[in-house]
Amino acid sequence: MRLSLRTAVLTVTLLGGAASVATAQGAPTATVDSLRRTVAALTVRLDSLDAGHCPTAPLPSPAKRQPSGNASVDSLAATVAVLTARVNATVAARCTPIGAPAPVPAAADTTDPLAAIRAAADSAASAAGAPSAADTTGAGPTEFVSRQRNQSSMNPEISATGNVQFSAETGQQGLDLQLAEVEVSLQAALDPFSATKIYLTWGAEEIGVEEAYIYWTGLPGKFRADLGKFRMSVGELNRWHPHALPETNYPLVYQAFLGEEGLAGTGVSLYTTLPVSIAKGTSELFLQGAAAESEPLNDGSLQPALLGRLQNFWQLSRSTYMQLGFTALGAQNGDSALTSNLLGVDFRFTVRPPDAGARKDLTFRTEGYRLQRQSDAPTTTRYGMYSDLAWRLSKRWVVGGRYDYVEAPFGPDDANWRATAVATWWQSEFVYLRLQAYRDHLDSVGSLDNLTLQVVWAMGPHKHETY
Repeated sequence: MRLSLRTAVLTVTLLGGAASVATAQGAPTATVDSLRRTVAALTVRLDSLDAGHCPTAPLPSPAKRQPSGNASVDSLAATVAVLTARVNATVAARCTPIGAPAPVPAAADTTDPLAAIRAAADSAASAAGAPSAADTTGAGPTEFVSRQRNQSSMNPEISATGNVQFSAETGQQGLDLQLAEVEVSLQAALDPFSATKIYLTWGAEEIGVEEAYIYWTGLPGKFRADLGKFRMSVGELNRWHPHALPETNYPLVYQAFLGEEGLAGTGVSLYTTLPVSIAKGTSELFLQGAAAESEPLNDGSLQPALLGRLQNFWQLSRSTYMQLGFTALGAQNGDSALTSNLLGVDFRFTVRPPDAGARKDLTFRTEGYRLQRQSDAPTTTRYGMYSDLAWRLSKRWVVGGRYDYVEAPFGPDDANWRATAVATWWQSEFVYLRLQAYRDHLDSVGSLDNLTLQVVWAMGPHKHETY
């Protein structure tokens, strides 16, 4: 500031000399005298500022002058007017205007906090040399570029789950302790168009690949396509992995009509949402074809199975929703001329208050199935169902129960029912402990009771996911 004021003083002095020359050349004396008085006032005013004081006398704003007819004087008058305006602005910025009360800072405008935040952001961006928000409204879509160069960025997401069970059963000596399953999950986005999931499992009776598939999303027609080995979309729970089930085991109807661990196969799956709405709901369609190995469906041979599923979802309110699904599955065994048809319907109703979503909810689900087997042996038609209730009392406690009924899939019509009660305590999001008791009755054998303590722990980014 001091350097600029000294420069201004020098300029005023030169203007004064120039005014003297102009007078000698015949310029109007009154005009030159007026300019000299203005220059003198500017000199005093600038000297005060240069000394760190505010001027004691006001300097009037430059008046508009009539042309004098002398080019030099008119040019000097214009320069003096500009300089006067600059000096007045400097004094106004540094000093309280003469004869005016001290300015009172204006109260912050809080009527629109968002506007204030945007203004502050624009000011900070301008200070940093960045364009304001208004300058970028016409810009194209934002492009995100990864700057990672380390090898770890190429690694998949790795998760692992352990499942240990202690059980005591009628007629069984001692306590049965088994490592029911250890599951390792590998998941990764392969590129912008596809991703993969691989699940390796070590169980009490099996070591192998539970699922391994690649999938594409955003295909034409809003389809998703899966290719590889996957659990097929029978009902709601067949896709779920054992550690994520609401009870320790799959429902009896799954075990009897699909297999001990449900139904999985290697093939292709297509999924999409339908463009039509049924009663203001959302409808989803699954079409799957896979080579599946199932004792009830194809006598344990690795033969093709075709599945179609229609699933409908309705959000009834902010806290309740309902789901209704229909499944049709066909399988065959060409070696024995066996063909199997499975028809099923499933229903789910959930109450989950928005303000207590992680602490309280109630879910009721039920599924019913009809299995028909046709071969050289007499045709058999069998039925099965289950109903399940899970009630989350708090963030840590979940209680519930399930009732199962199923008929033997082939051979004599031997009915099996089971009543189960379960209580689950979540130690944390990584660990839960479950106590389950059930009574199982098979017509040809009778009843037995079972008590099981299950401990499940998980690590990695995909803890306890259903599928």
